[in-house]
Amino acid sequence: MKIIYNCFGGSHSSVTAAAIHLRILPGDKTPRDSELLSLPYFDAQVAPDHGRLRFVGIDEFGNEIYVAGKRNLGTGYEMIMRSFLRIAGINDQEVIFIDTMPYVNAWMVIGGFLSRQCGLNKVGRKIVLYGTRRAYYRFIILVGRVKQRLLKEAGRLCENNIS
Repeated sequence: MKIIYNCFGGSHSSVTAAAIHLRILPGDKTPRDSELLSLPYFDAQVAPDHGRLRFVGIDEFGNEIYVAGKRNLGTGYEMIMRSFLRIAGINDQEVIFIDTMPYVNAWMVIGGFLSRQCGLNKVGRKIVLYGTRRAYYRFIILVGRVKQRLLKEAGRLCENNIS
């Protein structure tokens, strides 16, 4: 299975959720700024990177974890990606798209805009870090739901192979 965490820029919320998923970040406490800043792709994406899938790692179940920035595509992103997968002859049921935008707070939006869009990295980064820490437990809940879904789907696959 391939899991693609996606957000506006692929730089903050999707990266944070993917790191929680991969147990790079703790699943029980808010990380320090230094932990967030050490993540690959955190606050590092630039406009040409939008739409590009970035491999982050393989989880404990053997699933490949990716992050992507989708700009203003919203829910259209998944539809476009699934259409492309079908055209390419790839089973789109083996890919799960996770939109992290509903878990983003205003601090993250403002900080991300200042940092990534305006080039005010120092001030924007401080704001986005503050916002990410404030939203962190929401990302833990999201990742927990994703992992529950993976376990349910794995259980269904096992049942189908037995019968």
